[in-house]
Amino acid sequence: MTLGRAVALALLVAPLLAGGPAPAQSDTDAKAAAEPVMKQLEAFRRDDYAAAYAFASEQIQRMFDRPAFERMVKGGYPEIARSVFALVAESQVAPDGHVYLRVKVRGANGNSIEAVYDMVREGGGWRINGVAAKPDPGVV
Repeated sequence: MTLGRAVALALLVAPLLAGGPAPAQSDTDAKAAAEPVMKQLEAFRRDDYAAAYAFASEQIQRMFDRPAFERMVKGGYPEIARSVFALVAESQVAPDGHVYLRVKVRGANGNSIEAVYDMVREGGGWRINGVAAKPDPGVV
């Protein structure tokens, strides 16, 4: 991820994590972008990291091979790696076409997080290009 993309992601993610801006400009894009997130969470619940990896963007797949992806998710996002509940709370379409989804997740460990997913269109569908998460006590 370039410095410019990281700054842009931070500027869009901060308001979403804070409870932020207006809903997505395109409900169709937002709904379509949410589908791979939910499918990836289902794959994680089955310990099917090969299927979960397929939902990652080309950029993420260049950064992590499949085993490294599994280690990163399990080590950095335990609630996502083993969720028991998830819902999309908010979405926003950015000027560059990315969709940002604010997802409430409850982990099997009993902890809740709020995760903002950066979704990018690739190969005719939506793929996960990054996730930023923070604790979300008591919401889910």
